[in-house]
Amino acid sequence: MNTIIIGLQWGDEGKGKIVDYLTEASDVVIRGQGGNNAGHTVIAKGTKYVLHLLPSGILWDSKTNVIGNGVVLDPIGLVLEIERIESQGIAITPDKLLISDRAHVVLPFHKELDAAREAALGDDKIGTTRRGIGPAYADKVNRCGLRIADFLDREFTEQQITRRVAEANEVLARYDLTIFDAKQVIEEVYVAFERLRPHISNTIPVLHEAWKSGKKLLFEGAQGTLLDIDYGTYPFVTSSNTTAGGSCTGSGLPPMAIQSVIGVCKAYTTRVGSGPFPTCDEGLSEYLHGLGREFGATTGRPRGCGWLDTVLLRFACMVNGVTGLAVTNVDGLDEYETLQICSGYDIDGTIHTLPPADRKAWDRAVPVYETLPGWKSDTTACTEFGQLPAQAKAYLARLAELCGAPIAFVGVGPDRIQTLVVA
Repeated sequence: MNTIIIGLQWGDEGKGKIVDYLTEASDVVIRGQGGNNAGHTVIAKGTKYVLHLLPSGILWDSKTNVIGNGVVLDPIGLVLEIERIESQGIAITPDKLLISDRAHVVLPFHKELDAAREAALGDDKIGTTRRGIGPAYADKVNRCGLRIADFLDREFTEQQITRRVAEANEVLARYDLTIFDAKQVIEEVYVAFERLRPHISNTIPVLHEAWKSGKKLLFEGAQGTLLDIDYGTYPFVTSSNTTAGGSCTGSGLPPMAIQSVIGVCKAYTTRVGSGPFPTCDEGLSEYLHGLGREFGATTGRPRGCGWLDTVLLRFACMVNGVTGLAVTNVDGLDEYETLQICSGYDIDGTIHTLPPADRKAWDRAVPVYETLPGWKSDTTACTEFGQLPAQAKAYLARLAELCGAPIAFVGVGPDRIQTLVVA
């Protein structure tokens, strides 16, 4: 069975852990969108690994990992990430990691253009990770970007980078940001490219051969549904399709290759950066931060935390075609006497069970809550779903009912072994 793992909230749902867990029964793990703005944290055998561009399957031996054509790839950042992960004892060989020659490249000036864009927006800034993701995707859509394959022709690539650096410098000068030297950019990027060259290939026929031969494929989503450029809380979104469809366009495999979609969500809601967040709760945020939880893997920024929002989850399950839910961080609610679940928004006196497209309507959205009893007990030692407290199972059952999708996995801690399978 080939499976897509998708985030159902604003990212940071714990997708890396679920991908890592399911990799054992898979042959190929594929990233199809986003860039190193992603931050997937996996804890295995007591060791913490933070991944940004590398698929989470890289931690397993004898698995093929593919960075697909839909990813915007920072070659310098990827080399640093490979070196860091290898220093932790994980070998990354050309047969273990493949990079699509159609993937677009994030260049150093893209990051500064990201900062310039945020500066121009002022109080309306998006709250990006400033990894150059938006400007790189903008170049892709504007048909002036560079792909990995272009670097095979150095003369052509040098001409293109020189032109783009000159254009970028004009923008950066307006905001008193770093000005780039084209020759230095070319040299730095080519050093990284040569390090990555053994991993670069036309990954599309590789993936089709794996599919046709019956190998099990696992697609690792980055960010979350509510950051999708089409379906998210626009304009406070990322620049790619983070939903299930993006896994197909970002890998070159057709929809018929997919049999299941696992949607990952926390037992509550978190958000980092700007944008609407109806169920944000200061008390819950302070509590979880006090436990040392909910700080961004990429930026280290504290995440805003709030009660579970099934208006958003219902919509996310709908657009992704979710066949099973993976609910993580259930243990984060262990100490609460009562819990809240948002089942609708009151907008100007009308109850909405799906999120609005009108960006101004978010300012008037008042969450409608259901109150459920907490379980007031430690769930981290549970090794089977049946061991969970009755109140925790009731909470999960109501979550599934409101979302319209069954529970498949439950996370009760960060470690690989703290993943409960729901029969």
